[in-house]
Amino acid sequence: MISVEEARAYILKHFHPLETERVELLEALDRVLAEDIVSDINVPPHDNSAMDGYAVCAEDIAGASLQNPIRLRVLADLGAGYVPNTTVEPGSAIRIMTGAVIPPGADTVVRFEETSEAVAQKATGKGSGYVEILNAPPRGSNLRRAGEDIRRGEIILPKGVTLRPPEIGLLASVGCAHVPVHRRPRVAILATGDELVDVDEPLAPGKIRNSNEYSNAAAVLKAGGIPICLGIARDNIAHLTQKIREGIDAGADLFITSAGVSVGDYDIVKDVLNTEGEMHFWQVNMKPGKPLAFGIVGNVPLLGLPGNPVSAIVSFEAFARPAILTMLGKTNFARPYVTAILQERATNDAGRRNYIRVHVARDAEGEYVARTTGEQGSGILSSVTRANGLLEMPPEVLEYKPGERVKITMLDYPEESF
Repeated sequence: MISVEEARAYILKHFHPLETERVELLEALDRVLAEDIVSDINVPPHDNSAMDGYAVCAEDIAGASLQNPIRLRVLADLGAGYVPNTTVEPGSAIRIMTGAVIPPGADTVVRFEETSEAVAQKATGKGSGYVEILNAPPRGSNLRRAGEDIRRGEIILPKGVTLRPPEIGLLASVGCAHVPVHRRPRVAILATGDELVDVDEPLAPGKIRNSNEYSNAAAVLKAGGIPICLGIARDNIAHLTQKIREGIDAGADLFITSAGVSVGDYDIVKDVLNTEGEMHFWQVNMKPGKPLAFGIVGNVPLLGLPGNPVSAIVSFEAFARPAILTMLGKTNFARPYVTAILQERATNDAGRRNYIRVHVARDAEGEYVARTTGEQGSGILSSVTRANGLLEMPPEVLEYKPGERVKITMLDYPEESF
């Protein structure tokens, strides 16, 4: 058997970031920049006020205090979004709102709280002809300078950055309405087997519903890809060949099948895949998810996952998700992890890397604690729905005891976990 690392490294050699497309700003969320973004403006574009207050000349208010207020004439009232048409002259001030352009002649903003406007009995404020300054902040106080955040000609975001809400806001601030990102990969998804029926079909004796197609499609969406659902391929050469060719003709960047790649399976899936392309069939040193296929079919990389639902989910996590992220332009595939105190015994008697489904929470002392989610069989899909993390046990580790601190890879972390 080959290791998980060997299988993943071989698979990822066949993937690279997809070509660039320009999308509208909000569509770029969670996408990866394909080009550097250079600002053609300063942000902010002009000196502006960081506070509501009065724009003044610092020399005019030197020595001002509560005991020694300095009275200034109020020339105008200036709101954000308007250009001042009045100059602050000696002995005067302009009432100014946060974000408003600093008027000519002013070099300081005194907050309302440091003026007579904040003193109720003085009753000065908007519309008043004067204001008393009750404190003398240093020259330049409460100003935002032009270009303080971003300078014209500066690279504000380098290619390769994943765009979160703050990056979307930064792009908006420099007028970037369309963003160059790597195209989302199209992923063909095919379930195989005569035993399968679709979700809205009645169950006949010997049949099971097609859950793998839906969990795989949802995982593709979650990773940032576009699923192309092909339905069910029956266990005959003609129908399976037709479905494989449908996926290739649909312009898939990756093809995912489930079932038919195990040593004990009928040879129909393997025969068709070998006929249509060049395939490798492996046993990977992992549990669940030992059987795995990978190859090229019609110039499209194809990943054959096991048929057991938990095996398919864990194998997708280990191999398909990194491939999709690579095509999106991402380079870090690692999930976040926590160190948790194991609450019960965990064993590994398979001699393989064992992925144990666990649920992580905080105890009364604020410590992370982890509990298994019950029966760990590869067909127990409900155990995955109760899990928010995976405990990976290396092949050489036979047991973790209750109370041990273990590393848990989080699948839903942090927002969805607790």
